[in-house]
Amino acid sequence: MPLMPKRVRYRKQQRGKLRGKATRGNFVAFGEFGLQTLENGLLTARQIEAGRVAARQYVSREGKLFVRIFPDKPMSKKPLETRMGKGKAEPEYWAARVKEGTILYELAGVPRDIARSAFVRVAHKMPFKVRFVERRHA
Repeated sequence: MPLMPKRVRYRKQQRGKLRGKATRGNFVAFGEFGLQTLENGLLTARQIEAGRVAARQYVSREGKLFVRIFPDKPMSKKPLETRMGKGKAEPEYWAARVKEGTILYELAGVPRDIARSAFVRVAHKMPFKVRFVERRHA
């Protein structure tokens, strides 16, 4: 089942703009390897879940997978062949705002080559360019 908030203060939001690079959530914090975005965009709850399932199936039961993003923005869509006006449509799905440099997923407890192969599969599910990154050791 796709992710969505339990409760929101306002049912509908304006679209807004996505500009700039991520200043938070832009480094591997929990795992050893990560998948980082190279573009701005919206990631739907279904796309996040598809990526999670693809990674989980590839590494089977080994390792730990961390999902670093959450869909908290309601996206509304008018039905097809509806005339203009009559107010804003009902929320259709939930999306996460993703800025360039955001870490989407992290993997821990698996070898580098397996993590890379898993994230290649996840990258095919993403609507924008992503790259494989490793934890920086101090």
